[in-house]
Order: sequence, then C-alpha cells, then structure tokens
Amino acid sequence: MVSCRAWNLRVLVAVVCGLLTGIVLGLGIWRIVVRIRRGTSAPSSGIPTEFCRNGGTWENGRCVCTEEWKGLRCTMANFCENSTYMNFTFARIPVGRYGPSLETCDKSTPNAGNPRAVRLCSLSQYGNIELQNVTIGNCSETLQTLEMKVGEAGASLLNNISSEVQILTSNASMLTSENIVSATQVIGQIFNTSRNASPEAKKVAVVTVSQLLDASEDAFQSAVAADNDDPLTTLIEQMENYSLSLGNQSVVEPNIAIRSANFSTENTPSRVLFSVKKGASGSLVSGSTHLETDVNTLNPDENTELQILLNMKEGRNSTACGFVVYQNDKLFQSKSFIAKSSFSQKIISSKTDGNEEGQSASVEMAFSPKYNRDEFQLNSYACVYWNFATKDWDTHGCHKQKGADRFLHCHCNHTTNFAVLMTFKKDYQYPKSLDVLSNVGCALSITGLALTIIFQVVTRKVRKTSVTWVLVSLCVSMLIFNLLFVFGIENSNKNLKTSDDAENTDVTDNVIPKTDTVSTPNPTCTAAAALLHYFLLGTFTWNALSAAQLYFLLIRTMKPLPRHFILVISLIGWGVPAIVVAITVGVVYSQNGKNPEWELEYRQEEICWLAIPESKDVIKSPLLWSFIVPVAIILISNIVIFIIISIKVLWKNNQNLTSTKKVSSAKKTVSTLSVAVVFGITWILAYLMLINDDSIRIVFSYIFCLFNTTQGLQIFILYTVRTKIFQSEASKVLTSLSSATRMKSLPSMTRPRLRIKMYNFLRSLPTVREHFRLLEPSVSTEDVTLSESDQAKESA
Repeated sequence: MVSCRAWNLRVLVAVVCGLLTGIVLGLGIWRIVVRIRRGTSAPSSGIPTEFCRNGGTWENGRCVCTEEWKGLRCTMANFCENSTYMNFTFARIPVGRYGPSLETCDKSTPNAGNPRAVRLCSLSQYGNIELQNVTIGNCSETLQTLEMKVGEAGASLLNNISSEVQILTSNASMLTSENIVSATQVIGQIFNTSRNASPEAKKVAVVTVSQLLDASEDAFQSAVAADNDDPLTTLIEQMENYSLSLGNQSVVEPNIAIRSANFSTENTPSRVLFSVKKGASGSLVSGSTHLETDVNTLNPDENTELQILLNMKEGRNSTACGFVVYQNDKLFQSKSFIAKSSFSQKIISSKTDGNEEGQSASVEMAFSPKYNRDEFQLNSYACVYWNFATKDWDTHGCHKQKGADRFLHCHCNHTTNFAVLMTFKKDYQYPKSLDVLSNVGCALSITGLALTIIFQVVTRKVRKTSVTWVLVSLCVSMLIFNLLFVFGIENSNKNLKTSDDAENTDVTDNVIPKTDTVSTPNPTCTAAAALLHYFLLGTFTWNALSAAQLYFLLIRTMKPLPRHFILVISLIGWGVPAIVVAITVGVVYSQNGKNPEWELEYRQEEICWLAIPESKDVIKSPLLWSFIVPVAIILISNIVIFIIISIKVLWKNNQNLTSTKKVSSAKKTVSTLSVAVVFGITWILAYLMLINDDSIRIVFSYIFCLFNTTQGLQIFILYTVRTKIFQSEASKVLTSLSSATRMKSLPSMTRPRLRIKMYNFLRSLPTVREHFRLLEPSVSTEDVTLSESDQAKESA
C-alpha cells in the first residue's frame, strides 16, 4: 500500500511537472509565432536599407550626404577627380575645398610633412565643377616663422603670408595647438584694418579660418589653455569688423559664411533678415545664405537652418550691416559650457556700422536644432551671446521667445555673436516589462528555491550530510538574484515623461547649462545593478564550489575533504564576488567620478545591469573583466569536471554486477541532469545567443530563458521532490488531506486529526534515518552511480 501511494505521488509529480513544462514551452512557441507574424505583416515605417548612397545617412527625414556627394540619395558627384598639375598630384577634392598635394616637404626642411601645394575645386558661374590653378608653398616657412614676420610685413608681403598660412593649415588633422595659436595670430593681423591688407589676402584668410575649424576640439582647448592672451577672441572681433567691408557681397567657405549689406542714408531699411538654408551635407555652400530687407517678422520654413532679423532703426546712423555664420563653436571656447556630443553648435554674428551706442539694435533669431532625433531628445536651451570681456557665453539682454514652430526663438537687445546652447537627453529605448515566460519561470524558480532551502535546513540532521551548506548557499544566492531580477531590473526612469517638441520647451528660464547632455541620476538603479552583479557572480561562484566539492566526494573518495573546507568555501563563495564588485565600482568611480553621468559607465540606462560597451571600448569595459571573463572560466572548469564525473562515475558500467543491480539509463540520465543543473551548465546557451542570425538567435533566447529562469524549479525537483524523505512525508500529508475530504460528515473530528498528523510529521523529521551510501567502502561502482544522484539531490 505504501509503495502504491509513493508510486501515485511520483506519477502526480511527473504529471504536474510535465504540464508546467508544456505551458512554458507553449508560451515560448506562441511568443515566437507572434513575433514572426508581426515581423512579416507589419509595414515598414522606416527608410529602405541603403536608401542613402555613398556614405549618406538618413537623418530627420532626409539624406545627409558627405561633402563629395549631393542629391536626394547622395548619388550626384560633388567633387573634382584625381588630377595632376606640373609635378604635383592631387587626390579627389570636394567642391569648395582646397586639396593638398600628395607631395610633401622633405624631412630636411623646417616644414617637413606638410603639402607642397594646394588646389581649389570650385563651381563655375554656369554650375560646372572645375579645378583652379595650383598654389605652391615654401617648405622653408612655418607658421611660427610667419607669425614673427607678419608684424612688420607690408601690404604686398601680406598676400604671400596669407597664402602660405592657407597652405600650412590645409591638412587639419595635422594641426596642433601651437599651429592654431600661430595661425590665428597671423590671420588676426591680416584682418586688422590698420594693416591695409588686400581684399584677396583677406579672402584667402577666410579660407584659412574655415580650415582651422576642421581641426580637433582637443587642439583648440589646448590652444586656449596654453595662451593667456586668447588670440581666438581677437580673431572673432576682426571677423565681425570684416563682415562690414564686403559691400553687398558674400564669402562662403565650408565652415564659415560672411555676408555684408550696404545702404544709403535715405534708403536704410527698418529690418534686415539673414537666412541660412540647409544643405545636402553638413558644410556651408555657395547660395546657402539669403538676405532680405524690410521684413517684419521671422519666416523660417522646413529648409531653414537659422534666421536672424536685425532691427536697423534701433541702431542710429547705421548704413551697413554684416553677418558671420560659423559652422561650429571651436573658436568660442567656453569655460562654463562643455559640449560632449558631436552635434555642432552654429554661431551667428550680426553687426552694424553705427557707433557703439548704435550696437544696441535689437535682433530676433530662430535656430533649427540639429541633432539625431532617433537617439536624442531636446531637453532645454539657452539664448546666449559671446561676452568679449569675460571671454565666455553670457545671457545679459537675451531671452527666449515662444514659437509656434519647431524652431528655437531668441531675442536680444544688442548685436554681437549669438548662439543657442542646447541640452539633450538620450532617447533610451527602455524594454517592456518582463513577459509571461520570464514571469512564470522566475515565479516557479523563486518558489522552488525557497522550498529547497527550507527542506535542506530542516532535514539536515536527518540526512546526516556535510554538503548541505553548499547547496543552501547556491539556492540563497540564486533566490535573491531572481527576486532582484523580477523587482529591480527595470529602471524607474522609464516612467518619466519627456517631450521632444520645441514648442513645449520652457522659455521662462534662460540659464546657461553646464553641458549639452543631461541625464536623470538613479542611485537606486545603480545599487540594483551592483546587487544583481554580486548575486549572479555569487551564483556562478557557488556553482564552481559545488563542482569542486562533488569532485572531492566522487573522484577522490578515499581522501578526506581539505581542512576547514566549509570555512574556506564560504569565504570564497561570498567574499570573492564582493571583492570583484567593489573593485569594479571603485575603478569606474575613480576614473569618472567628476562626470555626473559616471553611473552609466558601470550600468545601462535601459535596465539596471552592467553597461554594454561600444566596440572600441570592449577591452576596458567592466562587463568583460568583472563578469564575462570570470563566468567563462567557471563554466569551462565546471564543464571539465562534469565530463570527468559523467565518464568515471555516472555512466561507468561494471560488468561484474548482475542485471538486477545495474542502474537503468533513465536513472543515469536523471543523475546527469542533477549534476548539470547544480553546475550551471545551461548558461552556455547564452553564448549561442550571440549568433548573428536573428531567427536562430531568438530560438536560443527562448531556450535559454526556459532553462535558466526555471533553474530554481529544476533544483527543487531534482534535489527535493525526488528525495525519499520528501516523498514519504508528502505522501502522508496527501493521505491526510484525502482522508479529510472523505470525512466531510465529521468536520469536528477532521481538523484535530489533520493537526495531529502535521504535528507528527514535524516531530518525525529528526528521527528519520536515511543512509548516504556514496561514501560506504563496500558499495559497488554501479551503486555509487545510483547513489550519486541521491547525494546530489539530497545533500548537495
């Protein structure tokens, strides 16, 4: 009768586990089918792959081409082909650019490594692309020697100096901070009206300024830090004055555009509107600027990048005005605002020729924010001007205005160099909450782990085993990790409301931001990531310790465990992960502590887990050294031990035993699974998820989710449900419950009997005796194989 009840219990457990497995598998298959159907039936809302050709990128509804291409899909050539002139060879040159010769100055010359000549690629008056004559440089001249000569040079010599500087700055990638300081000093002298440089020399100097703006940001920062006189500020002032001297003409280079407008005293307009249109590439081109007079208001359209409306009547005695547009803010090195993103901040300058009091003429501006809308959201902006006294941005006299379009509107009561300093929030794609498959798996694991811990602690004396501590520690670590995963993996920042509409931006507060990228700190998420890191690393550590202990028990059966084994493995299991996590957080904070976003160097923003590095930073990433490498080492060692145990113990056949004593293949398989689960072997499926094929990767993702979210349930079934103690006592409880159901007519008798049986069950646990046959010297090899499963499930 007892064996029949035990058999029925086993059938019941098998049926329940089969149903749970079937439900989880069914949910997984259903999820795969739904995702496949969505992927095939949902219309594509984006742009087809490779719509933008020749290196162009799709941004904000259009193709942004490189300088060498233009057109709707970046398929129209915008360059001069490779050419040869005299003894000089030139590679492909974009329109509007000077191309350096491939021939460089000899190493023995002071100007070693710099190009010997440059050549301009331009558009003719009929729109044809054509190459201009070659300008040959002097290899004996350097920017430093030209800086010393320009102070005493006459007007005729300034032409040669301007050309030499333009040649020496043609390769922006080679420019150093010293080169930038020397070049700006020379150009400032050429633009100085007292030096009477020719218009041709000044136009070549504008080309040099454009080329300087291609230099690296680091070079400009070093130049400002090394030179207290700040030649950049002097150059900016000279450019403002130069913008008034062009008559009604314009000078447009890839990184700078200058436009002048002259009027008679009787026909001075009340307002002048200067506009810059969007181009196919990120560079300014001829025809991209437009000037209108007697316009009452700003009128930007979808092709407008920025507009400035100058009120001429407020500037007394003004008969001319000038505008300068800088493609980026490298000349304006701010101490209060630090730009971290790659989005260029355009600068617009306006100036009238009235007296200093006349410079109080008011201006209105509209800026089109230029950034990657797929990755960032506009957070706020400030309307600022460049204060020459403080050599930094200032908001005095400027305020923001409300606009009905997607432009950022500003108003200032004076004329100078203006900009909008924008701040952005990264548009993180927060994942949805855990799906049904993950929730069900984690719930089953949490329940199974809790029951396993209780069972192992309560029945330890009954089972008389010395390895319970390892299994309990593994279950505790895994249980806490699962709880943190369910309740702490999501970042609460996903619930914050954000708006990317310029119309909804706050216009009341015009404060200069400290940086152009902002984030919402979340110390709770960082703490959750650190705890997840610790307990998952701890789980793998206890997996490794379980493998080491089973190796000592099953392979080295005749030798005792090392001295103080439990104390040593406890220090390793709980201490090593803590040291790894502490060192990782400490190193990240020491390297990025001054950065308000230092947390994102350790964790992700999308979820509270370790940060996934960019391809160039993989070697330095905390994810690699503090998790992937240790886990890989543990998995490799566990697999090696698992193979040794499987071959030498679990699947070893002893021909001397009779067929009745041989262990069946089913029991061997269960024993193998018991060891595999506690060793964490199923985590190798995570590496199969790195396959580049999406259809294959999603299959392994669900298999990985199935096996690893239910790992706690597997431990409960293999190490608790299958034990004789659990089956015997659970059978008694089920029998009591069934008896109580049949005795509904005697309710007063049922409850006391149930209480008595439960009381007897709890009292009987310390008196039950179960032998752990693994270490008995007389046991056969096949019996060791069978008992190993019991040991793994009852005492590990």
